[in-house]
Amino acid sequence: MSLTKQSDADNPYAVLRNRDFLRYLISRFVAAFSQQMMTVAVGWEIYERTGTKIALGLVGLAQVLPMFLFTFHAGHVADNHSRKKVIFWMQLLVGVSCAGLTLDSMFKWGVGWTYASLFLFGAARTYLWAASASFMPQLVPREQFAKAVTFNTGAYQVASVTGPAIGGAIIALTGSAVSVYAFNVVSAILCAMLIASLHISHTAPSKEPMTLKNVAAGLKFVYHNKVVLGCITLDMFAVLLGGATALLPVYAKDILHTGPNGLGWLQAALPIGSLVMSFILLHRQPLQKAGAALLWSVAGFGLATIIFGLSQWFWLSFLMLFLCGVTDYISVVVRHTLVQLKTPNEMRGRVSAVNSLFIGTSNQLGEFESGFVAEFTSTVFAAVSGGVGTIIVVVIAAWLWPEIRKYEKLDS
Repeated sequence: MSLTKQSDADNPYAVLRNRDFLRYLISRFVAAFSQQMMTVAVGWEIYERTGTKIALGLVGLAQVLPMFLFTFHAGHVADNHSRKKVIFWMQLLVGVSCAGLTLDSMFKWGVGWTYASLFLFGAARTYLWAASASFMPQLVPREQFAKAVTFNTGAYQVASVTGPAIGGAIIALTGSAVSVYAFNVVSAILCAMLIASLHISHTAPSKEPMTLKNVAAGLKFVYHNKVVLGCITLDMFAVLLGGATALLPVYAKDILHTGPNGLGWLQAALPIGSLVMSFILLHRQPLQKAGAALLWSVAGFGLATIIFGLSQWFWLSFLMLFLCGVTDYISVVVRHTLVQLKTPNEMRGRVSAVNSLFIGTSNQLGEFESGFVAEFTSTVFAAVSGGVGTIIVVVIAAWLWPEIRKYEKLDS
C-alpha cells in the first residue's frame, strides 16, 4: 500500500486516473479551444462587415460588461447552489449565445445581434468562471491539486495556440465564420454532457439569503486574508502594467521590421513559453517555496518585458516573450493554487468571482493602458515603463505582505 501511494506521489500523471477530473479537464480544453476559435471569427467578421476599429473595441466591451454586472452574484450562486449544475446550465447558455452568432452570420441580421450574443456569452462565462474554479478543488485530493492546476492551465495554453490557428484556417477555407460558430454550439453541448457525467457534485451546506452582506463576503474574505489579497493584487497589477502584447503589431512592423509571419511568431512566443513551463512543473515536486517563486516569477516577467521593449533584434524579442510566458505560467499556477487552498469551500465561489473580476478586467485595461501610453509617449516607453512598474509592484507587495514571502510548500 505504501509503495502504491509513493508511486502515485511521484507520478505526475496520477491525477489523470481520476475519472471525474479527466472528464472535467477535457471539457475545459474543448471549451477553451472552441472559444479561441470564436474570438478569431468574431474579430474577422465584425471588421469585414463594418470596416471600423471602434466596432472591434465594442467586441471586448460586450464581453467585459457582464463581468462588472454579474460577478458578485455569480460568486453567491456558486456558493449557494450546486456548482456542477451551474456549470452544466451555463455551458448550455454558451451554446445558445453561439447559436445566436451562427444565425446572425448566416442571415446577416446586423452587428447589434452579434453584440447581444456576445453579451449573453460574457454573462454565461462570468457564472462559469466562478463555479468552475471553486468546483475543481472538490475533484482531486488536496495533495494533487497543484498538479491538477498545472494540467488545467496547460490545457488552456494548448487551446490558445491551436484554437486561433485552426479557426483562422477554417475561415480562410470556407470564407465564412458560420462553421466556427456552429462548432462552438456543438462543443458547448459536449462540455455540458461531460459535466453531467461527473459522479462528484456540490451541495451547499446551508443556503444564505441574497443580501448585500453575503454577496460582498468574498471581498471581505480577500481583504482579511493577506496571502489571498497579496496574490490577487500582485497578479492584477502585473497584468495591468505588463500588457506589452497589445503593442506586438507595432513592434513587428515599425521596430523589428518583420512581416505578418514574424508577428505570428511573436504572438505564439508567450503561450509556447507557458507550455514548456507546464511540462517542467508537471514533472517536478510541488514548489517548496511557493511565495518566493510567485514574487520572483512576476519580477522576471517585468524584467523580460523591459528587455523586450528595448530590443531591436527579432529573436531576442521572441526569447523575451517566451520568458514572459514561462514566468507568467509559474505565477498563474501558484496564485490559482494558493487562492483555492487558502479559501474555505463554502467561500470559494465568491472568492473565485472576485479573482476573475480583477484579473479578467485587468487584461482588457492593461491592453488599453499600453496603447494609451504608447499613443502619447512612444511604443518603447510604454513597454519599458510597464515592465519597470511591474517590478516596483513586486517590491511593494513583498514589503506589504511578508506572509507571501514566507509561504512554503504549494500544496501545504
